[in-house]
Amino acid sequence: MSSADAALILIDVQPDFMPGGALACHEGDAIVPGIDALLGRRRFRHVVATQDWHPRGHVSFVDAHPGHAPFDAIELYGQPQTLWPAHCVQGTAGAALHPGIDWTPVDLILRKGCDARVDSYSAFRENVGPAGTRPDTGLAGWLRGRGVDTVYLAGLARDVCVLWSAQDAAALGFRTHVLWDLTRPVTPAGDAPTRSALAAAGVAILDSTALG
Repeated sequence: MSSADAALILIDVQPDFMPGGALACHEGDAIVPGIDALLGRRRFRHVVATQDWHPRGHVSFVDAHPGHAPFDAIELYGQPQTLWPAHCVQGTAGAALHPGIDWTPVDLILRKGCDARVDSYSAFRENVGPAGTRPDTGLAGWLRGRGVDTVYLAGLARDVCVLWSAQDAAALGFRTHVLWDLTRPVTPAGDAPTRSALAAAGVAILDSTALG
């Protein structure tokens, strides 16, 4: 791995996705020490951290859809939309980058999900919105402007935001890797489909120990 042409992208490592949080991932807190250690080794010249950053009443929140239960699926802009418990609300402690990590090496914090009308799983493109398109977050251009052609992803959740980010990165032409041990799913039942989807997208699955 050349640190000059590779970037580490840390997806939504926030307390609301940890046990006790509003939308807890299975063993979500288990990745915190490993991510902190990886950042401490300064293996990457460029490090991006995404931050789910929703306004109150976001369209993906179940409480915006009376009569529905958490994790129900509805159709939104012609696409399936999971209704999530309210989470990562702007300015709340649950939306902060996890305090157990030294974020000093991060040179870009990308906040996503800020539009109340549109969900945003991927670091690269929002979900389909009212115009029927997936708006660009600008991350691909930021990376290319710094000579990055290879990305390594970690964070939460591996079966939603990490998966979508990896699929988009690969589709946009980046050599894409997921550091499996530094991700966790919403539920373990998602792991087999996630592995299949990553393989279909040409994304490599690695253990972070392979980085040396």
